[in-house]
Amino acid sequence: MKPADKRAATEVAGDRPRNAGRRARRLARNQADAMPVVEAVDGPRATRTVDAELQPPAPRGGLVEVFQQPYLLRLIVRRQLAQMYSASLLGLLWSYVQPAMRFSVYYVVMGYILVLHQGFPYFAIHLFTGMVVVHYFGETWNGGTRSIWQNQALVKKMRMPREVFPVSAMVVAAYHTFPQVLVLVVCCLFIGWSITWTSLAALVLGLSILVTFSAALAIFFSAVNVFYRDFQNIVGTIMQFMHFLVPMIYPFERIYAAHVDHPVLYQIYVANPVAQAVMLLQRFFWYPLVEDPSSIGQAFPPDMFARGLITLVISLVLLAGAQRFFSRLEGKFPERL
Repeated sequence: MKPADKRAATEVAGDRPRNAGRRARRLARNQADAMPVVEAVDGPRATRTVDAELQPPAPRGGLVEVFQQPYLLRLIVRRQLAQMYSASLLGLLWSYVQPAMRFSVYYVVMGYILVLHQGFPYFAIHLFTGMVVVHYFGETWNGGTRSIWQNQALVKKMRMPREVFPVSAMVVAAYHTFPQVLVLVVCCLFIGWSITWTSLAALVLGLSILVTFSAALAIFFSAVNVFYRDFQNIVGTIMQFMHFLVPMIYPFERIYAAHVDHPVLYQIYVANPVAQAVMLLQRFFWYPLVEDPSSIGQAFPPDMFARGLITLVISLVLLAGAQRFFSRLEGKFPERL
């Protein structure tokens, strides 16, 4: 190719990008001119202003607001139960299997190996009543302590009273404990159970102490566990010894016999709200079955009902304090989760 022809080919190749760009811009202008123009009828849109107060990320109604929204509580409870039984074959039957195995071990070891129930009437009812109370308390305390941490996705994204999570742990614990209570009632009826006004008063007082004290601990530890997750392990460790801190696998007579030599330890023992709840419910389920109360000695503290009323008042104060403590910390939950 001649030098002049090469120079002409180079100029043509250099002109191609410029021509292509001009054609693209010309085509865009033609398309824009062809588009219909619609003029605004009402003019420019006015700025929309919402005249409303800012709402906090978490409601401040506390426990009152939780029970004012029962549908929300039901949803959380169903969610927790679905998570528990999502891949379980037995499901609710575990509420029967685990207590039955624990009861069998305690009954054999304490009854036949250590011979603690020799001459003790209806030791099985005495033992099982205590197990029901401790099971409800332990599941409420354990579940309540972990409740905020386990539901952190909902805590960070949804506006709801955060007390609903420890309260739902209490409801789930009651759901699991109800089959045991049903078995206990059937056994007592089969033996020949009778209800008196005194035993009924013991039932109401015992349940009030158990629910109030459990709720106070669940709400308090659920807030603390957000900041220091060691507390869920502390709670689990304490619950391993709870069966020995209540008159369940042994009669109260053995504790009362030592009150003269160890008065301080005796007062600490009977001040335990869980121990008081156990004895009050034993007064309802087990004691009416005993034909000769003199054969079991001092089955309960002489001032059991007076102590129970004082403990109930203290538990209510603890619940109010736990609610206030929870309200002060819940604003920091999202940043710590």
